[in-house]
Amino acid sequence: MAGESIEFRRSSALTLGVELELQIVNTRNCDLTRGGSELVALLSKRKHPGEVKPEITDSMVELSTSVHRGVGAMLEELRTVRDLIVEEADRLNVAIAGGGAHPFQRWNERRIYDGPRFKHLSELYGYLAKQFTVFGQHVHIGCATGDDALYLLHGLSRYVPHFIAFSASSPYYQGVDTAFDSSRLNSISAFPLSGRAPFILSWNEFIAYFEKMRAFGVVESMKDFYWDIRPKPEYGTVEVRVFDTPLSVEIAAALAAYTQMLCRYLLEERPFALSEDLYLVYGTNRFQASRFGLGGNLIDPVTHRQADLRDDVLATLAALAPHAAALESESSRRLLEERARAKVNDAGWMRGAFERSRSLEDLVWQQTCLWRAGAPER
Repeated sequence: MAGESIEFRRSSALTLGVELELQIVNTRNCDLTRGGSELVALLSKRKHPGEVKPEITDSMVELSTSVHRGVGAMLEELRTVRDLIVEEADRLNVAIAGGGAHPFQRWNERRIYDGPRFKHLSELYGYLAKQFTVFGQHVHIGCATGDDALYLLHGLSRYVPHFIAFSASSPYYQGVDTAFDSSRLNSISAFPLSGRAPFILSWNEFIAYFEKMRAFGVVESMKDFYWDIRPKPEYGTVEVRVFDTPLSVEIAAALAAYTQMLCRYLLEERPFALSEDLYLVYGTNRFQASRFGLGGNLIDPVTHRQADLRDDVLATLAALAPHAAALESESSRRLLEERARAKVNDAGWMRGAFERSRSLEDLVWQQTCLWRAGAPER
């Protein structure tokens, strides 16, 4: 089967970029609404950094940043593009919200965006394609070589529970409290090529693996893998995909900075050996973070010790202090440390907002206000 080359394109190590999938809601009852194509068309006429493009259903768009060396410039860009998206959405009488899943939309009411790839996915996956109307943040970290990308992929797997717990913002789905801080990941887990990547450390070996999968007719490109973390050879990056979309660009930037700090720490200190054993408790740790957020438990795959996830996060943030200083991202490290100490994330904020109003419609409206105005106060 013919398909793309997966030659790894070298990029500057530790550069970063972010993608954010955003909700488009109507201003009458705050349900998801069509508007992606119109919003993208309006934004295409405005000069702005990065890119805003369609996603699989017409009730969502994806914001992609430029490539940055540090989180400060990235946050400035995110704020600029956020403001522009909000301005154009107002012209369409729709609103924009963060969050990993819309609290009460019905998947069967969604419409697949009119594009060849999205139509192919709909034909292949049936109703799962419309259920894929969930919203994530993807963080790309630049890598000098494909081998470095694979090293970081497996090294970062140790911290996937941190990423999930910090970003969790999908406690409600289809009108009910799921009891999960991140219900979004359950939708993604239904796809056959989701989960973790195979344990391969050499890019040449990865090419051989990819070609076998392509020969089977299972994949045509790297886009067909929905792994939690995957290499992105055309960008020269490793891509972390487990984050829910946060409620604000400030939290999104802090999560990108955390990923960048961890990558610098892994590359410079090589704190543990990589092996298949890293994945023995991967599913258990992933579930704990999705279900309980920062209140979950974690089994360290390296030491085999059990700990509170929050304590593990705080110990990691302390170890990252010199790397945060070198990357000029100490403010992001402190923000995440404060959130971890208080054991708060966006899922907790959403539950609190719902308890005050007892209205999911009002909750979504509050989400649109947070997206428009900036980080929520805790």
